[in-house]
Amino acid sequence: MCIHSSVNTPNSSEVAAMLHGLLNHNTDKEVDRNFVDTHGQSEVGFAFCYLLGFKLMPRLKNIHSQKLYRPKTGVHYPHLQPVLVQKPIDWDLIRRQYDETTALRLNVADTEAILKQFSKNSSHPTYKALQELGKAVKTIFLCEYLHVEEVRIEVHAGLNVVENWHSGGDFIFYGKGGEIQKNQPQEQEIAILSLHLLQNCLVYINTLKIQHVLQEKEWADQMAAEDYRALTPLIYNHINPYGEFRMDLDQRLAL
Repeated sequence: MCIHSSVNTPNSSEVAAMLHGLLNHNTDKEVDRNFVDTHGQSEVGFAFCYLLGFKLMPRLKNIHSQKLYRPKTGVHYPHLQPVLVQKPIDWDLIRRQYDETTALRLNVADTEAILKQFSKNSSHPTYKALQELGKAVKTIFLCEYLHVEEVRIEVHAGLNVVENWHSGGDFIFYGKGGEIQKNQPQEQEIAILSLHLLQNCLVYINTLKIQHVLQEKEWADQMAAEDYRALTPLIYNHINPYGEFRMDLDQRLAL
């Protein structure tokens, strides 16, 4: 179910939007990881998530072009040379900016404001320190992603839930090609919130229907563990979004 959304400009940072959703979902849910696509991650995004206690789990479209960073000079990995960056991580820069980065962990500083400020000034030493920290965190993630099959399965399964949600939105929001016609942010927000309300209602009704079916023993006995794992209430093949038009050839319009 969708519990938070925000209207962004086309050229806004998806990393900033990802962080905004993590920090402002206004629920009691404890979030420890976040699944995003390629555009929802960056080295700075990895650093921010690490400092805030989240684990960023992206599905990287260009996984073949990703690079790993050396922990220090003088360390040689002969089998990894094609994917290694020659310049090592600058741990001294991270240490010098420790107080500023700790402010993020303790929520003393506003994450969105800092990210917006640093994106305009990429030469700021704290921004560079976040980049160095993000290189380390991202390198660890890439090693886990490539080495552990369970991590890859988890990432793909998590993001597929998000993609399935988007496909449900496209199914419901079919009018005018699925495009928001208004330029006013308030009108755009109303349209998106209305869409999410309909989607949540669809999920709720489907949940009740699935529960009702599985209460019957003959259907429950046919379900294996894999069937339950693949079960989702976000289905809409049984929905007619266009309504019903009944035609009676025995009647004529009074024209």
